[in-house]
Amino acid sequence: MGKIHEVEGDILLSRAQVIAHGVAPGDHFATGLALALRERWPSLAKDFRHYCHLSRPQPGDVWAWSGVGADGGPVRIVSLLTQEPAEHASGHPGRATLEYVNRALRALAHHIRDEKIESIALPRLATGVGGLDWADVKPLIARHLGDLGIPVYVYVVYHQGQAAREPA
Repeated sequence: MGKIHEVEGDILLSRAQVIAHGVAPGDHFATGLALALRERWPSLAKDFRHYCHLSRPQPGDVWAWSGVGADGGPVRIVSLLTQEPAEHASGHPGRATLEYVNRALRALAHHIRDEKIESIALPRLATGVGGLDWADVKPLIARHLGDLGIPVYVYVVYHQGQAAREPA
């Protein structure tokens, strides 16, 4: 049976089948978790930019990427478009809104069901660069992901290089 688990540690060390994170359309993956993902899997950011150039995604959309980890195993990342795009091509992403987060989480829940994903990890979505209050975002995560029947690991405190205790 699934449940939302708040954990502390390094999300890049998660054993979840999928890691989700928030970005803006056309994001450069220049800060926070997006930067850490780009540094570990450079093709993720390159593929995202290509996708944005071709598809012109809107805030509230999701984009799924698959790659290969250092151990040769599969890596699956879902980018949730929770923020406004930058005003200029080289600018910083815009702010997140609860509407965008709500739409992206709804789309993520559909993706989880469609792809038969068995576990997912995500940060305190849209509360860093996105600028939202965790008290407003947390109930949206519970609403959209709490009844999926899979473990959902929300990384509420970051500890670099430390694996979180992710209950089964």
